[in-house]
Order: sequence, then C-alpha cells, then structure tokens
Amino acid sequence: MSRPTAIVYVDGFNLYRRALHGTSHKWLDLARMSELLLHDFDIVKVRYFTANIRHQPHDPQAPQRQQAYIRALRTDPRVDVHLGTFRIDRRYMPIHPLELGPDGLPVKVRVRKTEEKGSDVNLATHLLLDGFRQAADAFVVVSNDSDLAEPMRVLIQEFQRTVGLVAPTKQPSNVLLGTGPQIIRELREGVLGAAQLPARLQDEHGTIFKPKSW
Repeated sequence: MSRPTAIVYVDGFNLYRRALHGTSHKWLDLARMSELLLHDFDIVKVRYFTANIRHQPHDPQAPQRQQAYIRALRTDPRVDVHLGTFRIDRRYMPIHPLELGPDGLPVKVRVRKTEEKGSDVNLATHLLLDGFRQAADAFVVVSNDSDLAEPMRVLIQEFQRTVGLVAPTKQPSNVLLGTGPQIIRELREGVLGAAQLPARLQDEHGTIFKPKSW
C-alpha cells in the first residue's frame, strides 16, 4: 500500500534566523529533513522560499555562499526554489531605548535596514494553490511566522485539507497553532545534523562545494 504524500513549504529566512544562524547546520538538505520529520509520508515536493541576499560590508562572501547552497538544493528534482526580493534601505529611525530631544521629538539615527520582501506572500500563494488542486495528501509549513496563519486556516477550515506545522523553534507561534494543524513537529538539532548535504555535488554547471566558512 502506498503512503500518503506531502508537500513541504520552507520559509527560508525564518528557518535561518530561528534554527540555523550560528550553527554548523546551514548546508541543510531540505528534502532529507522533510523525510526525517514526516517519515510516514512520501515527500513529493519541497518548496523553498528565499531571496537573493546582497553584499554586506561585514560579510562580503554571503551572496556566494547562498548561491552555492541554492545550486546544491536544486540537484534534488523534488526541490523548487522560489525567489522574492531583498531590500537594503538607509533611513532614520528612533534609537532604543527611546530618547527625546530638546524639541520633544524622538532622537533618530541613520541606519542600514535590510528586509526580505515577497517570500511570505509567495509561500501563501503556492500553499493555497497546491491545496486547492489537491496536489498532495498533506501540506506542511516550516515557519514560525504568524502571517501564514490565514492561508493555513483557509486550507484546514474551508478546504478540509491536512495541514502540518514544523516549528523551527522550541516555542511555536500560538497564532499558527491556533489554526488547528493536524501535524505538528519540532525541528530539533538532531534532525538538522542528520540532514546535511554532501560536501561536494554536481549539477549541469559543474561541481558545487560546501563553503568552507559554513
């Protein structure tokens, strides 16, 4: 008897900030991670939502590492990479803790604000579209972003689909849990360590090497 199928939706920046930053697990095999978390399902697709990061003065090699990782992910035909945009704005913002100047207004400093745009909308769109098409038996979100609660709720309550939540943190969002996902998993360090890509892979452009600094 065949097992039920699942599609996994990975919020790349949320996963990185919550579970990967500062660890040795950044060379993460998303398909293998999904298999370990959802061992009762056949993983038919993994959708990875991210944005091409830009050169940062404190880490000039970050874009090259990211591109190597995206190439590595794409060597698995089950993985689709969906790109949003990455913005860097220079703006004046109030300092913290808040201070007032002689004019009674908050004291502001000029900051370099980085922001990823579009990935949450892209994820929600594909989640709903796949659910509407019944492209799998279960639809599993890897994120702790409460903005994804509404598409999850719609799939569960309006379409009667099986929806899962993988929390990349020990404290899952109560808002996401409140949608009533039928599958709940915690992304633990053991799974991250067991789901690492090979240090060297091949694609149509040549050899892909795991960055040394990772």
